Amino acid sequence: MKRRLEKPLSMLEKRRLMAEKMIEDMIKNMKEMQKEFEKRISEYSEVLPEKPTLDLIETDDKLIVKTDLPGVKKEDINIELTEDTITISAEFKEEIEVEEANYVKKERRYGEAKRELRLPAKIKVDEATATFEDGVLTVELPKVEVKKKHTIKVE
Repeated sequence: MKRRLEKPLSMLEKRRLMAEKMIEDMIKNMKEMQKEFEKRISEYSEVLPEKPTLDLIETDDKLIVKTDLPGVKKEDINIELTEDTITISAEFKEEIEVEEANYVKKERRYGEAKRELRLPAKIKVDEATATFEDGVLTVELPKVEVKKKHTIKVE
C-alpha cells in the first residue's frame, strides 16, 4: 500500500489561516466588549429619572392632568403652559445622608424628569391651577371653548 505524503501547507495558506484566526478572535472580543458596554449602559440608565407618567382627563369645560411624582418636593416642580401644550418637569434630588456611602445596589432615580404633552383643546392659561398632594400632581386647565351639548328631536 502506497502512502501519499501530504504537502506541507504553503506559506500563503498558513498566513490565510492565521488571518482568519485573528479575525475570529477580534469578533469574539468585540462581542464580549459589546455585552459589557450594554451592561454598563443599562446600569447607568436605571438611575436616570424616566418621563413622568400621566393621565389626561377631558370634561366638557376643562382638561385635567394627573402625574405621579413620588419623592419630589412641591418647590422642585415646574409647569409651563401654552394654549395647547403643557410641560411638566421635576427635580429628583439625591440627599446623601452618609458620607462616601458604599452602595451595594442603587435603584432610586435622581436628576430632572420632563414630560411635554400636546393638549387636545386650547386652554385658558391664566386660569390654570395646580395642586400637589401625596406625590400626585393635579393640574386643572379650563378650556377656551366649552363644549355645549345640544339635543335634537327626531321627527
